[in-house]
Amino acid sequence: MTRFVSENGRGGGLGVILGTVIFAVNLAAPAAAQNTAIDDLRGKIFDAKMAQQLFAAGLKHCSELNGTNFYFQPRDRVLNLEDYHRSLERLAQGGGFNPETKRPWSQEDANLRWTLAQQEAVKDQADCALVSSLPDLQKKLQELQQAAATQDAPPPNK
Repeated sequence: MTRFVSENGRGGGLGVILGTVIFAVNLAAPAAAQNTAIDDLRGKIFDAKMAQQLFAAGLKHCSELNGTNFYFQPRDRVLNLEDYHRSLERLAQGGGFNPETKRPWSQEDANLRWTLAQQEAVKDQADCALVSSLPDLQKKLQELQQAAATQDAPPPNK
């Protein structure tokens, strides 16, 4: 391995340059991390605003959307998962007409609809939590932006 030695016998120019680069990278790391945190918060705020728009009718029911219920948009009401599951089972057993498939309900139809309802309950609960966190997310973003502006500001002249 080659070592660069200056005239005085100590590590020379390459060491100084390498040290300067490492120092600059270490100074930039907190700013990059802060920018990443700001970008992440902006993404969460965007998601919360989209949920607020797309789930606007369901938001009034958030107190009931705790994972055991889901918002049924066609009827603008909240349905209990267990009650819904029993209804699907009865439809499959009774062979009632399924307007989506244009044939009688089957157990497979009921199982598919049950799975979708469970996923909807989880999504509804997450959307409610995300929308309710919007003010806190906006406040945290503002604080991070202020801290970044303070950090990026040049020091006052003396």
